[in-house]
Amino acid sequence: MSVNAKQVIKKVGIDMNNPKPKNKLVMYGATWCPDCHRSRKYLDDHHIAYDWINIEESVKAAELVSKLNNSMKIIPTIVFPDGSILTEPSNMELEEKLVSSRLNR
Repeated sequence: MSVNAKQVIKKVGIDMNNPKPKNKLVMYGATWCPDCHRSRKYLDDHHIAYDWINIEESVKAAELVSKLNNSMKIIPTIVFPDGSILTEPSNMELEEKLVSSRLNR
């Protein structure tokens, strides 16, 4: 995807300067979403730090997910510290991105 998450987040009005640990992921999803559960379990099992944002509890987060995904609310949407994005990744895709981002442990 050619869109940069940091640019969209700035336009939507979510504060990217909010103090968060360096090299931390942000996962946007919903509690009813099985792919979100799977991705969260994968990150938890591999001790990868991330912030979880439930798009059902935040209008701005839902708007962000929609803008990042060509007007579709595709979840999970995972934003990496470099601004890159994965949407509905398989565990293999998530692992590959974590390795290339040097976020795996």
